[in-house]
Amino acid sequence: MGQQAIDVFRSCIPLLQALSDPARQDIILLLAKHDRLTVNEITEHSTLSRPAISHHLKILRDIQLVTIEQKGTQRFYSLALEPSIGLLKQLIHTVESTCDL
Repeated sequence: MGQQAIDVFRSCIPLLQALSDPARQDIILLLAKHDRLTVNEITEHSTLSRPAISHHLKILRDIQLVTIEQKGTQRFYSLALEPSIGLLKQLIHTVESTCDL
């Protein structure tokens, strides 16, 4: 496996780690269903506390899987799937092209 393949795998680590957590998976699915929500709205659909939801949203924001839109005092969270889907497609392409399947 070449350096390019290793680099692609390494670049996917934060995304794959974020996606491995069930609470973050629930948040992603909830945002997919509702388009955009506030922290309080997400908390209403979860058994987690508001600080825990905020923590998970920060992780999702850091990997650019979630964006924030500020409207007055409200912060609305939405999914931003394009960058992550592109990265995962690159990973799949790299695996397909460098590994004997």
